Amino acid sequence: MSTNVHAPVALAMSTAQAAKKYPARMPRVGNANLFRTIVIGLLAIAVLAPVGLIIYQSFLTGAFFSPRARFGLDAFQYVFTDKTFYRAVGTTAVFSFGMVAIAVPLGGMLAFLLTRTDIRYKRLLEVLVLVPMFISSIVLAFGYTVSVGPVGFLSLAVRDVLGFVPWNLYSLPGMIVIAALSHVPHVYLYVSAAMKNLPSDLEEAARTSGASVWRVSRDVTLPMVLPALIFAAALNVLLGFETFGIPLVLGDPSGTMVLTTYIYKLTTLFGTPTYQLMAVVAVVLILITLPLVWFQRKLLKNARRYAAMGGKGARVSSLKLGTTGQVIALSAIALWLFVSVVLPIGGITVRAFVDAWGEGVNLFDHLTLSNFDHLTEVPSLFRGIINTIILAVVGGAVAVFIYLVVGLAGHRNWGASNTLLDYIVLLPRALPGLVIGLAFFWVFLFVPFLTFLRPTLFSLFIAYVVVGLSYGLRLIQGTLIQVAPELEESARTTGATIGQTWKDVVIPIVRPGLAGAWALIMIIFLREYATGVYLMGAGTEVIGSLMVSLLQTGALNTIAALSLISVVLTGAGLALALRLGAKIHD
Repeated sequence: MSTNVHAPVALAMSTAQAAKKYPARMPRVGNANLFRTIVIGLLAIAVLAPVGLIIYQSFLTGAFFSPRARFGLDAFQYVFTDKTFYRAVGTTAVFSFGMVAIAVPLGGMLAFLLTRTDIRYKRLLEVLVLVPMFISSIVLAFGYTVSVGPVGFLSLAVRDVLGFVPWNLYSLPGMIVIAALSHVPHVYLYVSAAMKNLPSDLEEAARTSGASVWRVSRDVTLPMVLPALIFAAALNVLLGFETFGIPLVLGDPSGTMVLTTYIYKLTTLFGTPTYQLMAVVAVVLILITLPLVWFQRKLLKNARRYAAMGGKGARVSSLKLGTTGQVIALSAIALWLFVSVVLPIGGITVRAFVDAWGEGVNLFDHLTLSNFDHLTEVPSLFRGIINTIILAVVGGAVAVFIYLVVGLAGHRNWGASNTLLDYIVLLPRALPGLVIGLAFFWVFLFVPFLTFLRPTLFSLFIAYVVVGLSYGLRLIQGTLIQVAPELEESARTTGATIGQTWKDVVIPIVRPGLAGAWALIMIIFLREYATGVYLMGAGTEVIGSLMVSLLQTGALNTIAALSLISVVLTGAGLALALRLGAKIHD
């Protein structure tokens, strides 16, 4: 995913201008190295401190703030002898790989249709197919309960026709299908990017020899994009191990538990916070997901080794679907959009405007706006909406600045420090948002001079920045890489320092891209929910965390209203991103 940035020649300083602005002198690299050292050091503290505290807590016999806590392996012994833990591990593995088995083929086929064929309405579809990725998974899960749950409006309609409901949403297969459908866009992003760079010669040759579009996609296109498919599969396995909202909403009623919900259930297992047990499970998750992150990095590093050479370069000639093919392809995409977007959002919308719902209930008799009135009457709910907007808009802007600083630290740097920076940035990717939020909660309790920050939005902001670090830096790097090296070199050769080059050449060129990056980071902050579960308190409520807490009370009317507000805010953020020129389909 990258932002659309143009680097007009007018922004490049002429040699004469540069010589006047920067008196001739030898370029200095010492300040740049100091800058990189400081940035990497601060980033390492922000990322490694919470991880280190998790590991430290796992080797204690009680909460780290308890005077009776001692070093020991009691927590490991309890977890590793708990049958529920092993069931959660097995369920998580089945859930993750089942999700991959559905999402990867669907995402790959979707990428093929939108990048390699002449399917109609391509520009519109390229935006629509990414919508599920921008909606919080807990919002999607709640929307599905209203539409296709046991008493969902679609379930009741199908039962009236068939006499029974042919699916069970509150089950492991139901969780897998819903999660897979919502993760199809992640596969589409990476595979479509790979397909856009493939030459069309081989596909055209297969078509002229009589092969069908589907045969071409299987025998020609698929082998060439296999590395991208493997990367997307590894990414989705990782996302499966981190998922919290869908298992919480759809798995909890049937007792289906994954590792993230197992951690959540350990919160007050013995009536008091069992931090040591939660830390052990978090360590297990890190040990499982870190190899996946390393594998992803290796795949990404070697991605350019896989290239198809053709006489026509990378210019793609769209394969012709024909009338029948157009109908089939558009119908398949429409069906997926209906199930992945219309059903959950439609369910949320309907539920938000009624005060009763279920079998035998005429929804038209229960239309109301009281659900939204309740949000303004309860201070914590109203604060949650305001805090969410502040964190997304203001926090997103500050986060982009932070990611820019980190990006500049690694810009044009191919040394060992850049490798270290890469691994520090990728480490939070191995942790679910729930665990990162818990770890920062412990940090703010553990470090005395940070305690006063815990009941403020600053605690949430720091956790959000770390959660979005990998994604945000990828956005910034995608923008920085579009700056021609010659522009920087021309300023450096006339005596400008690296800092002056960045300030006067690089940043002015990438500024339009930063606006698009801000809009996309804003969406990520809007949809975040798990990170704030443990950091939430009076004054630090956000929409997603409020929904998690309200699930335990069964306040479905309030959850529906909050969900709809979340969807509207996300839609506004997506529209702004497109308006600012962000290219969300690369």
